[in-house]
Amino acid sequence: MLTSRRGAGAPGVDALVAELGELGAEVVVVACDVADRVQVEALLAEFEPTSVFHAAGRDHFDPVSSLSLEDLHAVLSAKVDGARHLDELLGDRELDAFVLFSSIAGVWGSGHQAAYAAANAYLDALAHQRRSRGLAATAVAWGPWADGGMAAETGAEESLRRRGLRTMPAAQAVLALHRALADDRTTSTVADVDWSTFAPTFTVGRPSPLLSALPEVRDALDGGAAPTSTASAELVARLTGLPEPEQDRLLVDLVRTRAAAVLGHGSTGSVSADRAFRDLGFDSLTAVELRNTLGAETGLSLPTTLVFDHPNATELARLLKTELLGTEEGADTVLPVAVGSSEDPIVIVGMSCRYPGGVRSPEDLWRLVADGVDAVDEFPTDRDWDVEKLYDPTGKAGSSYVRRGGFLYDAAEFDADFFGISPREAVAMDP
Repeated sequence: MLTSRRGAGAPGVDALVAELGELGAEVVVVACDVADRVQVEALLAEFEPTSVFHAAGRDHFDPVSSLSLEDLHAVLSAKVDGARHLDELLGDRELDAFVLFSSIAGVWGSGHQAAYAAANAYLDALAHQRRSRGLAATAVAWGPWADGGMAAETGAEESLRRRGLRTMPAAQAVLALHRALADDRTTSTVADVDWSTFAPTFTVGRPSPLLSALPEVRDALDGGAAPTSTASAELVARLTGLPEPEQDRLLVDLVRTRAAAVLGHGSTGSVSADRAFRDLGFDSLTAVELRNTLGAETGLSLPTTLVFDHPNATELARLLKTELLGTEEGADTVLPVAVGSSEDPIVIVGMSCRYPGGVRSPEDLWRLVADGVDAVDEFPTDRDWDVEKLYDPTGKAGSSYVRRGGFLYDAAEFDADFFGISPREAVAMDP
């Protein structure tokens, strides 16, 4: 039994029913909005499923700052309400499978997909919750599908490919689904990732503790852009034959030209030498693309954070000049000598700290030390820790042989969204 909001009126249904019929299946197509509990209840009263595959979904691209409640509700209702209704209405009924189609957006986060990421994270959590009740549950966090997947429908395939996410043929994805079910896994992540492109792009603004343990990610981040001695030698030869002002101009023009090409401009007119790359529209993806392009052009091994460490074309050209030409030997450089004075004051511009015992400032820390305050207390109760199971007097791996410790009791209030960190990554960071 296949169901969707449009039922038999959905595009491609006739061809799908015919294909399944040729494989020996008897197919019934029913119109039902799984976000509507009454409709789901009526559906389950008519049909008694032995397996459930919840693949409904609705995407929405918007920054969190401009996400409306209506948009949030529309995205959540398809996945969250549908899954919740199926779970609650089926109750403890024994099923062969209860499969939830989740997304990598809920695993490591995805730009401008806050609502979609939250909805899919709920599906993963629901799978674990059902397993804890002794019920069937499998959540698969999918990467983009080809052959009619959401990425193809929204025209996002090329953008995803540039970021290192390749679309998977449907047949390949179905094989992965068979494996997840055969292995009886609660949650799985299935995606075709080019880590050499994805990892530098995804971590250009901040590291990712969630992904850093993967060997492919470590290799991608450690490798960087491979230097090319031939390209470097050719550019150095051109530069050494020019006076210094011309050297600066050539390198600035090189950066502006490559930056304009990465951003899709037809000329360098839109890339001012002193305008910040961020203001020009660079994001993590285009920052890494510019790094790769300049690395190939200059033969240098450049960091992924290049455009953030050197924020405009002039500054970046200065770095390239230093890396390519170095400092002239024998050049007399006159540096001012700072004369010390015993009367110079030491100026503390600012201090801050957080420690167990409610310490929120240097003054608090001083009072704690001066008064001999004991900052050791009971284990916190807001970390989702099973404190009773955590304690083991033998001190076995993964346990604690003490019941007290020094804790930052408000660490659980860490605002992951404010820092652009996905919920799962926040858990991995253990703030």
